[in-house]
Amino acid sequence: MSSAQPVPAPSPLPDERKALLARVVDGLDAPSLWWLSGYAAGLAQGHAGPQLSLLQGHAPLAAATQRATVVYGSQTGNAKRAAEKLAQELEAAGLGVRLLRADAYPQRELAGERLLYIVISTQGEGDPPDDAIGLVEFIAGKRAPKLPELKFAVLGLGDSSYADFCGIGRRLDARLAELGAQRLFALGEADLDIDSIAAPWRAQALTHARELLKAPAVPLATVTPLRPHGAVSPPPVAWTPERPFSAEVLLNQRISGRAFRNAPFRQYGPFDKDVRHIELSLAGSGLHYEPGDALGVRQRNPAPLVDAVLQALRLDGDEAVTQAEETLPLREWLAGKRELTKLSRPFLASHAALGRAEALNDLLAPARNAEFAALLGDHQLVDVLRRWPAPWEAAELVAALRPLAPRLYSIASSRKRVGEEAHLTVDVLDYQAHGHAHLGSGSGFLAALDEGAHAPVYVEANERFRVPADASRDILMVGPGTGVAPFRGFVQERAETGAGGRNWLLFGARHFDTGFLYQTEWQDALRNGELHRLDVAFSRDQAEKVYVQQRLRENGREVWDWLQNGAHFYVCGAIAMGKDVHAALLDIASEHGALDRDAASEYLTKLQTEGRYARDIY
Repeated sequence: MSSAQPVPAPSPLPDERKALLARVVDGLDAPSLWWLSGYAAGLAQGHAGPQLSLLQGHAPLAAATQRATVVYGSQTGNAKRAAEKLAQELEAAGLGVRLLRADAYPQRELAGERLLYIVISTQGEGDPPDDAIGLVEFIAGKRAPKLPELKFAVLGLGDSSYADFCGIGRRLDARLAELGAQRLFALGEADLDIDSIAAPWRAQALTHARELLKAPAVPLATVTPLRPHGAVSPPPVAWTPERPFSAEVLLNQRISGRAFRNAPFRQYGPFDKDVRHIELSLAGSGLHYEPGDALGVRQRNPAPLVDAVLQALRLDGDEAVTQAEETLPLREWLAGKRELTKLSRPFLASHAALGRAEALNDLLAPARNAEFAALLGDHQLVDVLRRWPAPWEAAELVAALRPLAPRLYSIASSRKRVGEEAHLTVDVLDYQAHGHAHLGSGSGFLAALDEGAHAPVYVEANERFRVPADASRDILMVGPGTGVAPFRGFVQERAETGAGGRNWLLFGARHFDTGFLYQTEWQDALRNGELHRLDVAFSRDQAEKVYVQQRLRENGREVWDWLQNGAHFYVCGAIAMGKDVHAALLDIASEHGALDRDAASEYLTKLQTEGRYARDIY
């Protein structure tokens, strides 16, 4: 049976206005488009001419007493989605609301805010996400205004497998109160199972907003609707973490070499690196991604990992366990529903109490945060179970463990070159520690997939990690190890679109012959002009270790010249490396830009807020 499709109304705009509109909306994210739609609707109601101050964001969209402001800082998209949900709920209740990414928030308006909700994720060890750096520094700094008339609430998102869980959320919450603002209700601290905390936090936020704001009988033209008046809500994304697409594995190939153990200067762990290049088919999914985005993988914990936990606890994997009205064998809970490789403070506290493990309980004290962080980085669940035995029952264990979170992998390809495929670069964690073999959850799952098998996947957008919209801009890319993955996609994208800007890659690994990922591709790219410069650092191939940050300092004058001429700078890889690269950039700005330390720091912050210095660190 067929049904008539609605015919779009003819556009009233002349061709030159259509072209102008296309230029205005090009590259805008969803919150920006929602803002623009509300602004246009307001103009239509009043038949007023455009007000430049509104278009430039120089004035509030509604009187501060008539609306709530929702600001989010997000690294992987979780905080953005949580903020969007709150804004949609406020709008549905007929309340005035504006939704802003932290780097789009006009800082001068903070003094005039009356109701502010902040949703912010913690990046790494207590750092703000890149899009919130400027706002966080402003609120924490001397220029922040006193806020006696502001009412606020903060929702922090984090990962309790890090010692400074929701650290930036806690500091923002405390600082706003210090500035005289009134906290409406307690800080929300959401772990990987975000909605268990975020949903009741949003409910409280909505209740307070209803009490503090009065919904007008007729919508105000100055209130920003989150979608155009009368428009149908866009269809939900087809594939999500809860409903992933089953992608066929087209290729699963090891791309790290094997070492010659008699070579000079070599320092080896028990195993050589196993890095995989994995190609997945997205055919028929409708999934789209841009270089810089990540692919989420709904993995299962490897069977040896599950067996080790069951053996340590002497539990029966076939025992039926019911949680939240779902009944599964214990083995299935552990394989597909619970975290086994990442520890959390709440679980360790429960385990210490159950096992009467005073030594473990002592590690949870705030004064021992460094030792606690070392424990989180060095132990999996099974190590804790072996080191500090405790009499867990199956149902209690399932209730205490965190839900299994999908793993995110930077996409190592451009759709313009590979079509309906997504390529990944995966470092397989398979190592010996505490006398036993250890496996990574996501990487172990992917490594075991044969060609023709399927992986449950979805796309996680990363809007702040994109090639420049201005294709004439140069780019510098720092990506040691598997951090090089997104830059493979960047170079492919820039080549396929004929970008005029130069591409400079700085790559690092332990050894040239075992760790130079995509070596022949980079050499081909240099020959054919897709890559204009390549600098490498192989830290263990000589007596003195050499890292990518040293290559940056050695080429500091050229790095500074590129940045001064408008280049974009990207970093992808481990948190510690990201901090070392940031320190190198500070040194370069100080030495070659003649800036003192404070001015150099402000310069880098400016680059970040402008979107010219982007990081994807983990």
